[in-house]
Amino acid sequence: MQVSRASEKLDEVLEAWRNRPLGEMVYLYLDARYEKVRIDGQLRDAAILIASGVGRDGKRRILGVSVSLSEAEQHWRLFLEGLVERGLHGVQLIISDDHYGLRKARQAVFTGIPWQRCQFHLQQNASQYIPRKKMQAEVAADIRAVFNAPNRAHAEQYLKQIISKYAEVASDLADWMEVAIPEGLTVFDFPEAHRRRIRTSNMLERVNQEIKRRTRVVRIFPNPSSCLRLVSAILMEIDEDWETGRIYLNFGSD
Repeated sequence: MQVSRASEKLDEVLEAWRNRPLGEMVYLYLDARYEKVRIDGQLRDAAILIASGVGRDGKRRILGVSVSLSEAEQHWRLFLEGLVERGLHGVQLIISDDHYGLRKARQAVFTGIPWQRCQFHLQQNASQYIPRKKMQAEVAADIRAVFNAPNRAHAEQYLKQIISKYAEVASDLADWMEVAIPEGLTVFDFPEAHRRRIRTSNMLERVNQEIKRRTRVVRIFPNPSSCLRLVSAILMEIDEDWETGRIYLNFGSD
C-alpha cells in the first residue's frame, strides 16, 4: 500500500512537471529514441519523443516527453501541439534529424520557422550513397569542409565543387548531396558564436545516452506508463541540473 501511494505521488509530480507552462525558447531541439514496451499484450518498440530548448537566458530546458507507438506524423504533431498549448513561443530555429513524420508535423505546427538538419546525422546518412568503402574517408572530409566553411557563400561554393566531383564516380551520392546537404546549412544564418551548438542535435543525443544508461537495467517495460514514469524522472533530473548549471549559449552579443 505504501509503495502504491508513493508511486501515485511520484506520478502526480511527474505529470505536473510534464504539463508545466513553457515560455520563449529561441532554439528548439527534437529527437526520439526507442524502448521495448509491452502494449496490449505485444512487445513493441515504443518511440520516446523528446523536446529541449535554449531560452533567451541562455539556459537549456527539457520541454516535453511522450511515449508513442511510433514516430508517425500524428504522434509528433500531437506532441508539438502540446508544447504550443503550454505556451512555447518565440522559436527561431528547429534542430533535428530528418524523419518523414517529424518533418510533416514540424511544417504543420511551426510553419515558416527555419529548420537545421543535424549535421552529425547528415554525415552518417551519406554512407548509404557511397558506392565503395575506400571512398568513405574522402567523402566525410569533403562534407566536413562544407560544414566548417566560414560562411554560407563559401559553404555553397564548396558544395557545388564536391557535387561536380562525385557526379560521374558516385552519381547517387552527388544527387543526395545536392538535395540534403543544403538542409544542414541553415545554421549559417545565425550568430557565429552559436553555430557549434545549434548545427547538430548532439545536445539531445547526450540526453538519450543518459536515458539508455538508466533504462538498460529494465530491458522491457511492462506498459507505457512505467516507461513514461522512469524517462520523465530522468529528464526532470537533467532539467533541474541544467537550470542550476552554466549558461549554454550567450545571447548578449547576438
